[in-house]
Amino acid sequence: MSARKIIIDTDPGQDDAVAILLALASPEEIEVLGITAVAGNVPLALTARNARIVCELAGRPDIKVYAGCDRPLGRKLVTAEHVHGKTGLNGPVLPDPVMPLQDAHAVDFIIDTVRAQDSGAVTLCPLGPLTNIAMAFEKAPDIIDRLAGIVLMGGAYFQVGNITPAAEFNIYVDPQAADIVFRSGTDITVMPLDVTHKALVTAPRNDAFRALGNRVGAAVADMTDFFERFDKEKYGSAGAPLHDPCVTAYLIRPELFSGRRINVEIETRSELTMGMTVADWWRVTDRPANALFIGDVDADGFFDLLTERLARL
Repeated sequence: MSARKIIIDTDPGQDDAVAILLALASPEEIEVLGITAVAGNVPLALTARNARIVCELAGRPDIKVYAGCDRPLGRKLVTAEHVHGKTGLNGPVLPDPVMPLQDAHAVDFIIDTVRAQDSGAVTLCPLGPLTNIAMAFEKAPDIIDRLAGIVLMGGAYFQVGNITPAAEFNIYVDPQAADIVFRSGTDITVMPLDVTHKALVTAPRNDAFRALGNRVGAAVADMTDFFERFDKEKYGSAGAPLHDPCVTAYLIRPELFSGRRINVEIETRSELTMGMTVADWWRVTDRPANALFIGDVDADGFFDLLTERLARL
């Protein structure tokens, strides 16, 4: 089978970085058409910078990176330096990028690329707030039916919130954008906190990254060493959840994951529950299913895949 063509929309973020590295290490399964940056974990100037740093770390300065929206639709930007550090990639010492940022806006790149490819050829892979995706859908609704679908990291059902009691960060930052995407009718697969919190970077798993003996393994180990301090203190867990790499791992080995098709709606009105993914896991409403919500992962298989692929870079 030919490689799946994807656009990665991202706000790096250490776990975003690992997701990008996994995609770039897997050319047999994944063809990265480009990377679009959005404001989220840190402001846009840093996410666009970090995306290029990660491409160069992977030895792929040929990947085109585009800057997108610098703020949510109608809300003030909320960032997460308290998790990811001031740069968003705190942990390893990595050089500033040399590769250029593309002139085109990320939203225009998404639209033009989906239109230029065969219908059903492109999968969008958002790893951050959905602002760029929503803007593309609003500006060019014709691309919605041309997509193969969307595989995204965001939301929760039983795990509930990590930035508020009710909301996961990516959805909370731009709930209006998330609402547009979930109402779009395109095929959506969701990696919520419920599954990403089963993909924990324990000490032995991080040791395996470092033992790879290459720059990528050392950098990933340093990244997870940095941001796990927040999650271990907050959740009392054995390690930090690797949220975003679940997206790229699903594209490579979907059999590692399981879930169910359900209805998901986004809360956009109540400040108390703003950004909540109201996921009808038990199908107690008659609202039609609009997403495949993933609930479980073979964590050992996930980390075996990740370690094997990072060794290639």
